[in-house]
Amino acid sequence: MMMIAHAAAWVCFLLLPFIFSPWPAESIFNNHNFIVHIICGDIYLIIFYYFNTLFLIPKLLTDTKWYWYVLSCITLFLVFIYVPRQIANWINGTDEIFPHRNNMPNVPPFKRNRFILFSGNTAVFFFVYTIGTCITVVQNWLAAERHKQVIAHEKLNTELSFLKSQINPHFFFNTLNNIYSLAITGNNQTASAIMKLSAIMRYVLSETKNNLVTMNNEVDFIKNYLDLQLVRLTDKVEVNFKYEGLLEDKLIAPLLFMPFIENAFKYGISTKEKTTINIVLIAAESSIHFEVHNKIIKSENTSHETTGIGINNVKRRLELLYPNKHILQVSDDNKQFNVQLDITIK
Repeated sequence: MMMIAHAAAWVCFLLLPFIFSPWPAESIFNNHNFIVHIICGDIYLIIFYYFNTLFLIPKLLTDTKWYWYVLSCITLFLVFIYVPRQIANWINGTDEIFPHRNNMPNVPPFKRNRFILFSGNTAVFFFVYTIGTCITVVQNWLAAERHKQVIAHEKLNTELSFLKSQINPHFFFNTLNNIYSLAITGNNQTASAIMKLSAIMRYVLSETKNNLVTMNNEVDFIKNYLDLQLVRLTDKVEVNFKYEGLLEDKLIAPLLFMPFIENAFKYGISTKEKTTINIVLIAAESSIHFEVHNKIIKSENTSHETTGIGINNVKRRLELLYPNKHILQVSDDNKQFNVQLDITIK
């Protein structure tokens, strides 16, 4: 397709001297000398066009060897002024373009010049040079921009995959600890906990391969996680999970809310006093609202675990996945930890 476009463009270009010539058509097509001059100049221009676009610009101009590029173009221009005309004169055996002009009354006076620096040929040369250079530079710029976009996209996918790969071991570590606690105490809910762990593993290993999951699946995952947590905790811990809205219709990045929920269980529960964790998830028409509120129990969590990727991870994911489309507010006054996240979706 590109070759056809080039061929059509050159045909149109080569016909211009015959279309806009001031001499009558019969005097042009019957003049062998004139046609030879035109053909020699056109052949040189075609060679120059592709030499400039395929060699000079890629090898010199894009490699910042601009001085060699300018010198080459000036040299080729000077060659164009002299060589095609001399070749045409050699083929014709004369330097007269209209040797029988006296017998052609319809032909206006033609001034023959052996070497004119600023002539019509010069304008044609710079026209071909400008068109070729502009097209090539624009094409190279577009190709470079596409390459940058591909690199940025691959970098984004790589970083998101890395963040997800950090999440998976974190879930399994904490959940297996919960199952272990149930097993050593002989809790009759161990079998149910294993089933929920199986559902969690299935979700983490399969669903999270997708860039987006339904809110319904994400809510089911959170419910399984909360159930596993509550099995090992005493009745002093109360967890309220409120979810509503268009859960089946909305899509969200997987495991986006879990670091905040895990953080609440890590620092917001106590075996000595009553503690409450409140979680709210609402899917509206064009947004998702998420909240977590918990009291900070410092006396029983003096040493921070380092197995999780934490809130910094989810902040980074939000920046990558929802740039300028989310508002995250995290407040910590040493007594209460509050998280509010609003995400704008389509």
